[in-house]
Amino acid sequence: MKPVLQQRASPLQIDIQTQSRLWDAQPLAAQTVREAISAAASMLSTAGGEVSILLTNDSVIRDLNRDWRGIDKPTNVLSFPASDLRPAGEARSLGDIIIAFETLERECDDENRIFLHHLAHLTVHGFLHLIGYDHQTDVQAEEMEGLESKIMKRLDLPDPYSARDLGDA
Repeated sequence: MKPVLQQRASPLQIDIQTQSRLWDAQPLAAQTVREAISAAASMLSTAGGEVSILLTNDSVIRDLNRDWRGIDKPTNVLSFPASDLRPAGEARSLGDIIIAFETLERECDDENRIFLHHLAHLTVHGFLHLIGYDHQTDVQAEEMEGLESKIMKRLDLPDPYSARDLGDA
């Protein structure tokens, strides 16, 4: 299933919950997440739904990664697309995005990235998964990464893929 692009997206409800006190060190995290989701939604069809984001820690995301993907280690972001079923009159849930503080922070340290920039990118990446994008094949990855780059540009943030090793080019 290929996601559909449209000119104007309907308003999207964004619910952000913080489950770990570690996020207190980044007081602009929720605002960054909200802006990243809004920028992505303004470029893509969201059908006026809602999305939930949980800002958590490595322990919680490790459990989720193990239980849902069979991978017993923490990861930076997980996306759980919602089913199309919903009670009449309720907003369509696009799903949930879960982001782990320690893994994000570690990646920033290892890759010399700015925390809020990387958070915005992971949020966009997770959102794209919710609406049907994936990166299982090279063609899918190229399409998804291209969209991520365009959305980051719309946010006036650096392209997360511009620092790639160009030795293979």
